[in-house]
Amino acid sequence: MALWRAYQRALTAHPWKVQVLTAGSLMGLGDVISQQLVERRGLQAHKTGRTLTMVSLGCGFVGPVVGGWYKVLDRLIPGTTRVDALKKMLLDQGGFAPCFLGCFLSLVGTLNGLSAQDNWAKLQQLWPAVQLANFYLVPLHYREDLAPQSLSPSHLGSLPLMACLQGQCCSLG
Repeated sequence: MALWRAYQRALTAHPWKVQVLTAGSLMGLGDVISQQLVERRGLQAHKTGRTLTMVSLGCGFVGPVVGGWYKVLDRLIPGTTRVDALKKMLLDQGGFAPCFLGCFLSLVGTLNGLSAQDNWAKLQQLWPAVQLANFYLVPLHYREDLAPQSLSPSHLGSLPLMACLQGQCCSLG
């Protein structure tokens, strides 16, 4: 309990820093659990670099982005009633989550050495819901223009637009 109280005091005194460090710590711990309990690698085969990458992603991307989003969400929908919570959940899951997951998966793919094309293919494979929204919301002529077979320098300027129109805001990988 003393540790929890210390955490609460630190969170009150330095909310942003603590949230960012918490996100990094939880992502690192999640990777350790994954490698040791799910993948059963053992300590000798543990990929420390992968764990450090996850900690870095938590501190440098997930913590700041999600923390910032929650602040924006509370400004957009103030209140704590059941209806307010439902509205926040719908906006979060319907708007933020698709963009965030697209960004996160692209970033992880890039850090794992995937090419832009491989990253794009993996995104399409991992998350069919993005394509459902794509087919429902984006007219065909935009989808055709946004699917270059290879990325040339002329395509690089349109990558952020491509990503957002494909339902994956910020996805540059």
